[in-house]
Amino acid sequence: MKVIQRSTLGASAELRARDLGLPFSGTTGPLNAITDVAGVEVGYATVTSDSYGGGNGPARTGVTAILPRGRSGPLKAPVWAGFHSLNGNGEMTGTHWIREAGYFLGPIGITNTHSLGTVHQAMLQWMIEKPDIGFGAYSWMLPVVAETCDAYLNDMNAFHVTLAHVMEALNGASGGPLAEGNVGGGTGMICFEFKGGTGTSSRIVELLGESYTIGCLVQANFGSRPLLKVLGVPVGEYLTADRLWAGEQGSIIVVVATDAPLMPTQLERLARRAGLGIGRTGTPSGDGSGDLCLAFSTANLTKSQSAAAPVLGDLAFLPNNRLDSMFEATAQSVEEAIINAIVAAEPMVGRENRRVAAIDHDALKAVMRNYGRLNG
Repeated sequence: MKVIQRSTLGASAELRARDLGLPFSGTTGPLNAITDVAGVEVGYATVTSDSYGGGNGPARTGVTAILPRGRSGPLKAPVWAGFHSLNGNGEMTGTHWIREAGYFLGPIGITNTHSLGTVHQAMLQWMIEKPDIGFGAYSWMLPVVAETCDAYLNDMNAFHVTLAHVMEALNGASGGPLAEGNVGGGTGMICFEFKGGTGTSSRIVELLGESYTIGCLVQANFGSRPLLKVLGVPVGEYLTADRLWAGEQGSIIVVVATDAPLMPTQLERLARRAGLGIGRTGTPSGDGSGDLCLAFSTANLTKSQSAAAPVLGDLAFLPNNRLDSMFEATAQSVEEAIINAIVAAEPMVGRENRRVAAIDHDALKAVMRNYGRLNG
């Protein structure tokens, strides 16, 4: 099998939405990526093959790893978190504990539906083998692993993602600019019947005299073409070529990171606003869509000191009545990350010679220009 590992460093050769002149609101971080949040690292393993042997179909898949505190950070330190399901036809492991306790430990994995178990077990092994975490230090772990379905292009029943791929994504994670589109877990994904996949964006929020960063990463695999909106423009009504199906298909995973000090209840509120960012692109979050949103904060760094729970002192947090700008920044960054995923993605031919077209950049710009929504 041919395995392509795309480095996260210096990898943003793909065009992004702003490169086309799309005037998204808000102030981005320097990379306009989830890695603008200090300490957050992302790694990919991209798995493509036209022949896997044994009668199995082609591989158009992969895995994305997000390390909230980086590979060199304190893995035993929890990150406070909140979860929201806009529509629950999908899976994200570990969320019951996040809702119960308000935190999780270790990395986040995103992959295809049938590889979720493989990624879960591989992440457990990776965590156990780390010198500062393992069964001697922490007797049980609940990794966060999420999925969307790439079965239109990828033979999911062949279980192409292996333990080695997960280790590549985890061990190759880094900060810096990120590749988007056909990369990592997003390799075989489809968005609004265009090629979709992995996208990212960020915002800077000035609040109470401090500057905070909100970044997100999406695995975009959802939407019906006629409903697609870009900055409110009904693009899907005009770009009608290469349709794939009659209605809503697929799912989206959203991971929101911030360095702002927030309580778990406040992070759940951020995760809900991620749903608003999804909605801005036009989807009604259909019955078959697993639209799952996770938000975490790298602030309030503490270390777990027992097998039962973190031992915590004071918890700093922003007042609820000052969070509106963070809510807006979250919705903005999620909306832009989805469009980044579509813009960056390349056409793909996969299982049973099915072809998924990429969005035509010139046609998109023409529609946006007609509505007065294009810079330059």
